[in-house]
Amino acid sequence: MVLRKKNSKQKVNSSKSGSLDAYISPKKAPRAIDPSENELDAPDTTVTGPESNTSTPISSQPLKRKRANNDAKTPKRLHREDSNGGKRCQSKSYAPPSTYSHLSPLPDTIIPNLLCVFVGLNPGIQTATKGHPYAHPSNLYWSLLHTSGLTPDRRLAPSEYVTLPEKYSLGNTNIVSRATRDGSQLSKEEMVAGAGVLDEKMRKWKPEIVCLVGKSIWEAVWKLKHGRGIRKEEFRYGFQDAGENMGRKQKKRSGGFFGGEKGGSKTGEDDSDDEERWDGARVFVATSTSGLAASLSLREKQDIWAELGGSVQRRREEREQAKGKGEAVQSEGDSNVAESRR
Repeated sequence: MVLRKKNSKQKVNSSKSGSLDAYISPKKAPRAIDPSENELDAPDTTVTGPESNTSTPISSQPLKRKRANNDAKTPKRLHREDSNGGKRCQSKSYAPPSTYSHLSPLPDTIIPNLLCVFVGLNPGIQTATKGHPYAHPSNLYWSLLHTSGLTPDRRLAPSEYVTLPEKYSLGNTNIVSRATRDGSQLSKEEMVAGAGVLDEKMRKWKPEIVCLVGKSIWEAVWKLKHGRGIRKEEFRYGFQDAGENMGRKQKKRSGGFFGGEKGGSKTGEDDSDDEERWDGARVFVATSTSGLAASLSLREKQDIWAELGGSVQRRREEREQAKGKGEAVQSEGDSNVAESRR
């Protein structure tokens, strides 16, 4: 018994010498390779380590494990794409309506025949909390209204928004009514759906100009109208072509946009109320006034808004002159229709 213990101690000591032979069990020792064996008959080619005679099949190397990981990702990716009916999944920042359901939507401030109605994206947290449009201190909306001449006498506070329709012939609404932290928490689908609701508002209230405050709003309107996204070369700030007017009643065509009831005259317009036919509100695409929008400088934003301010000021003067003469106030859309009938 004593001799066996000494032998075992000698084996343990031999392991400290650095030799790997002490770690290899006699049962796991590699067999000698017979030179007569054909390499092609072996199921796996083997790799031999520099300090050991043990052999490791290539099938257990990291290359196979990597391939297995790639295969495992494929079903997950397909599931994400198929879960939304083949459409692109919502952005990671999307927030469902229940997230901010405790915040009330902002009411519209619109009356008939305004000079201009401004369309924002949707209320932010501070705007919805205070109940005033563009209420965040970093928002440039009220500053740009003043510098462009839309409110020429002074810069208004957000709480004075209720004076805009009667005093300045300006109104406010949003393409999406629910509040979120920022625009990235909205889906593209609800923005496009909001464009249809927006057109119905323009048809009801008949402003001369509808100002879309931000590129993303115009992209949603364009997609609903044309059935596709707007191309880079098609986008521009400022007034758009007359064919893009909003609220105009037209004959409903296949794949059409903003259509009325089926039928109508040969010109394609709905003649059910021809005496009150309206040519639609001119579309003006303005820059976003959000403090987060930094793609344009302040001077560039002011220049774009100045074009709208100049047009509105000119129409104010024409309306004042018409009132002084006792004439009925006529919108630009009405005058264009009258000229086309002559």
